[in-house]
Amino acid sequence: MRKRLSILGIVLAVVGLGFLAGGGYAYLKIQDGYDSLQAFSEAQNVTLSYNEDGQLIDRGTTEGAEAIMTLLVDDWQYPVVDGDFDPSDPLVNTGTEYMYQMATIVHHTTSGTVEVTLDEAVEYEGEVFEAGTYDVELDGRYWTEFDRMSPLDGPAREMAWTGTVHGLVGELGVGTVTHSTLQMGLGLSVLLAGLGLTFMLIGGGLAWAARAKKDEATVPDTVPQELVDEHERTEAVTAG
Repeated sequence: MRKRLSILGIVLAVVGLGFLAGGGYAYLKIQDGYDSLQAFSEAQNVTLSYNEDGQLIDRGTTEGAEAIMTLLVDDWQYPVVDGDFDPSDPLVNTGTEYMYQMATIVHHTTSGTVEVTLDEAVEYEGEVFEAGTYDVELDGRYWTEFDRMSPLDGPAREMAWTGTVHGLVGELGVGTVTHSTLQMGLGLSVLLAGLGLTFMLIGGGLAWAARAKKDEATVPDTVPQELVDEHERTEAVTAG
């Protein structure tokens, strides 16, 4: 039994060492990913704006930043990590910062009005739009919420949701997903290392317990001959 426990302990320790090595390898790869994301962020050189009190601002006001945060938290239901916002490091390089910058672009894209000019009168769905310039309210509308067949909505959609806007939103989305994936990978590497240490501890404990000395008072497998002889003499006296 002791030998079996010792072998089992050694096997568990080896398995634990494998998990620990896997966790260490994953951690190194995750750090490579963080370095790459940091280099990508530095190449873009997109930064957030803060006031002297360390508060986020947009176009010089905290109200603008609050409107963007409302879009991000209430409309998009994004779990904002407040610790990702650091006035001493305004570079956009975390998942929350990428999402905030995306919300900034969408907020300004869907706010205000755009001017649409009609060179001639156009009839659409029973309504006549005379030639002239119109201010079309964007009213928080996304690309799919415009009536592309409308003589006003169609051009307004193209003017608001330009190819540049779509490209920036897509690029920022890549940054967000990359950072989130790296965080998941980091958690996985820690889990693997924890499993490895646990298996090594259990395996080492089993091996140590199996190698402990036997108790000197251990009962022998057979009854000593002297006790057998004494028992027989006692029975003979009793019988006589």
